[in-house]
Amino acid sequence: MDAARDDLTDETAAAASIAVAAAKAFADPVAVELGGAIFELGGTRSSLDRLNLHRHWRNARTHTLHDPARWKLQHIGRYVLNGQLPPRHGLL
Repeated sequence: MDAARDDLTDETAAAASIAVAAAKAFADPVAVELGGAIFELGGTRSSLDRLNLHRHWRNARTHTLHDPARWKLQHIGRYVLNGQLPPRHGLL
């Protein structure tokens, strides 16, 4: 991100986009898994509405569905394997 900000070219923008996409692709399943682990750790009482712990799983799941990583994985693969730059817009 810093390199792209300091010297914005197609290549630095692509590298920054790929780095952010890779972080998102990694974080999505981890966030959902950790949200679910709250219930495993806390047992059935952790699902009580008054504790409001279900919001962590729900929020993580909502974010993974809103901006799915499966499209990012395609661009990451094309970039790594073929050197193809990802699209230069805010949707990656």
